[in-house]
Amino acid sequence: MTVVVLAATGVWNPFPTMWDWVDRSEPISEPDVVWQQRVGGTPKSVTIAGDTVIVEQRTRVEARALATGTQLWERKADWAAVAGGDRDPVVAVGKLLVKGYEVLDPTTGAVRRRDNRAVAVWTYRNLLLDAYCVQATDCTLSAWEPRGTRPLWTAFLPGVHSGVLADNPELLGTRRLGAPRIDAGLAGPEAVPPLLGFPVDGRVHVVDTATGRVLQNIQPGREERLAVIGGRLLRIRATSRDGSCYFQVTAIDPATGQQVWQRTGLNLRTADAAGCVQREDPQGARNVLIGVAADGREAVVDGYDGRLLQVGADGEKLLAVDDRYALVRSADKRNIVGRELAVDRTRWTRPAGGRSGAALTPYAAVIAEEKPSRLIAVDPRGGRELAVLRTSANALAVGPHGMIIGEGREIGYVRWGAGTSVPPPPDEGGIPGPNPDGSYRPPSDQGSCGPKKELCYSEKGGG
Repeated sequence: MTVVVLAATGVWNPFPTMWDWVDRSEPISEPDVVWQQRVGGTPKSVTIAGDTVIVEQRTRVEARALATGTQLWERKADWAAVAGGDRDPVVAVGKLLVKGYEVLDPTTGAVRRRDNRAVAVWTYRNLLLDAYCVQATDCTLSAWEPRGTRPLWTAFLPGVHSGVLADNPELLGTRRLGAPRIDAGLAGPEAVPPLLGFPVDGRVHVVDTATGRVLQNIQPGREERLAVIGGRLLRIRATSRDGSCYFQVTAIDPATGQQVWQRTGLNLRTADAAGCVQREDPQGARNVLIGVAADGREAVVDGYDGRLLQVGADGEKLLAVDDRYALVRSADKRNIVGRELAVDRTRWTRPAGGRSGAALTPYAAVIAEEKPSRLIAVDPRGGRELAVLRTSANALAVGPHGMIIGEGREIGYVRWGAGTSVPPPPDEGGIPGPNPDGSYRPPSDQGSCGPKKELCYSEKGGG
């Protein structure tokens, strides 16, 4: 009792580090993060939204200041999703099995817009979509600017599945490659594709996101799976014959119904082994697809025009891909290679273990390594190290100037330059990659339109 009293009064502290241990958790990385905070519950998702960090939990959502980690607001919600870019982010929140949602300001938590009838919400970097249904077969799809107060357009759909679907129900697009210790939502909201495929009662309704026009209402054949990727409607046919699956991919221009390109023998990994039944979307990201050629080599295909953007060497393994770059594990499993798709050339190579995973974001390529356990962020164009962390934490979110990592209820912010000889970058815009003066600048949205500019079609209202 005497020891406690003396320590409390400041006369003598026999355990000089004890109070630090009580007030602060053990650092989740080395070097230490800019800030580290314990959130109210295990995060379901973490997103950098401008100058804030939005943490979605099971029954609540909270916002923290990106610079300090200080909690800005908290409220009850069963789901939360961020829409908008770095300059105009908003947070859509709602409750399960309850119609409607609210659009919140990420800094203050104030309600910017309220809806009381939507059954589904889709969030993008430049658009927010919602759907409400008068009856199960009478639904209206509406498009909003992230901070808009009036819809840009509305479209009729004969259903959007059944029940209340909350945020970002699956549409017919691509499946991203995953990696241990890297969150699937690491990159934050993406730009809305030019076309979206809504599955309704076995049919696919293709919607032009620039105008809201429904371009196609089509039912797949018995051996087909449909996907909408890179501004095209893909008809993927898998036929069982001689104990094998035979594939044919045909791309249609939904506006005209005309065939644009076709490839035979390209396995998009949509089918399982039982009778070649296709139960999965093709792998890829944005406007590119990942396929396996007849000789077993992986290929990256432009969904817009069918070009082979990259064909891997024998034994190489794709770890991550977007419409600009690909990360590949070498055949000997000793290196990760960064390649630029538009010119199909290697931009950088770095040593990595055989179990390393990776992901691509607009701001950084993130690599998760084991034995030793590390997270590494590099410039996707040149391979320059942005952060090197000795940590067992997960990579949760990436922004222009750093990333959020987390373990359990602990999250922390890492600025670019941590663990490297490179100083933190200035707060400027730009495209990732080397600059004439050798400095690093975080990217803007420029350069994200895809090889044929098709991903910017909807933003410009036409080609």
